Amino acid sequence: MKVVFHDNFVATYTRDPAAAVGRLDYALEEVKKRYPLVTPKPCIDEDVLLVHNLNLLEDVKMEEYVYKMALLAAGATIEASNIAMEGEFSFALCRPPGHHASPGHCWGFCYFNNVAIAVQKLLYEERIDKALIIDFDLHFGDGTSNIFASEPKVDYWHVKGRNRSDFVKNLEDYLQSASADLIAVSAGFDRHQADWGHMLATEDYQAMGELLGIFAKRNCQGRLFAALEGGYNHTSLGNGIVAFLEGLESSKA
Repeated sequence: MKVVFHDNFVATYTRDPAAAVGRLDYALEEVKKRYPLVTPKPCIDEDVLLVHNLNLLEDVKMEEYVYKMALLAAGATIEASNIAMEGEFSFALCRPPGHHASPGHCWGFCYFNNVAIAVQKLLYEERIDKALIIDFDLHFGDGTSNIFASEPKVDYWHVKGRNRSDFVKNLEDYLQSASADLIAVSAGFDRHQADWGHMLATEDYQAMGELLGIFAKRNCQGRLFAALEGGYNHTSLGNGIVAFLEGLESSKA
């Protein structure tokens, strides 16, 4: 397991909950006790244009600091995908998030769709034939869904459920009939009991990590990467991330 992180991700780049002061501090402290950190480079405009149009790119460029952070977040996710292609699980501890960024517009604290860019880059380079994107954020990733709506090589699944057990069971049931060369995870932790969603316990993220890890090991040669989306209670965010990564790790046993 490797965690992709850049020191700039702790900086406050705008005024929204995803960019809040100290949001990643606890998660970073807990993660770096357990896993090696890999420092990424920003992606380039050509990577962004794999899934977004020029108008969106130019709009984001108008806020220079946000633009630089968004390039770095996408670059971190690309780096995580490259690690996954070597058969090792990886997690991009990055911000801003991305799953609300569509080809021509963005909202919900997102600018560039990190996971979509990384997946599309692998497809463009013909390194994979089929990708599965699992999104367990509180909110539906409309941007990811829009980007891949007519792409048969990518399946997108937003996990859903009325309660804790329903939610984890929904993921388990979906994976029984899924197939892919690689799994990408939009990992949002805002459905935690201590966060906006008021549903999932910390151990539920571990359970989902284990389910996804087992699937990746059995079906994708261990190719799985995840990137941070939502999660706004700083403590439950850190605990959820650690639990998810521990679940991935336990799937290898």
